[in-house]
Amino acid sequence: MEIARALVSEPRVLFLDEPTVGLDTRIRYELLDLISGLRARTGMTTVLTTHYLDEAERLCDRIAVMHRGSIVALDRPAALLARLGAELVELRVENDPDGALATMRSRGLAADDAFAVGSTLTVPLGSHSARDTITDIEALGIQAEAMTTRKPTLDDVYLQLTGSRLAA
Repeated sequence: MEIARALVSEPRVLFLDEPTVGLDTRIRYELLDLISGLRARTGMTTVLTTHYLDEAERLCDRIAVMHRGSIVALDRPAALLARLGAELVELRVENDPDGALATMRSRGLAADDAFAVGSTLTVPLGSHSARDTITDIEALGIQAEAMTTRKPTLDDVYLQLTGSRLAA
C-alpha cells in the first residue's frame, strides 16, 4: 500500500527502504517484478536500501556497499562479482579456520581476497582449477567437514569487503 501511495504522484525518483522485509516468498517475488517493471516502463530512478543482495542484483544498475557508515564499494553488480572471479571454493573447517586460511595463503592456494566467516572459508579460485585447488587443500592435511565449489554471490562480495568479524 505504501508503494502504491508513493506512485500516485508519478515521481521521477522512488526511494524504497527494505521493501520486502516480512513478506512471504510469493509476494516478495511479485513485488520485485512490479518494481522491475516500473523501472523498465517509466525510466524511474529507484533508490533501494536492502540487506537482501539478491534483490539489489536483480533491481539495481549500481550498488553501493556500506560498512560502518561509509561506502566501501560502488559499481555495477557484474563488476562487483568480477572481483571474486568466476568460481570459488567454500570449505567448512571446524578446528582453527584462521590457521587453515593462513596455511592456504602461505602455500599460494588462497590470495588476499579469500576470507573466513566463522568456520567457513571462502577462496576465490582466480586462475586455479577447482579440482587442483581441492586436491592441494586435501594434500595440506586441512580437515574440512565439507567442501564445495560455486559461483560467487553479492553476499560473498559484501563479506569480503567488510571483513569476517562482527564489530565489537
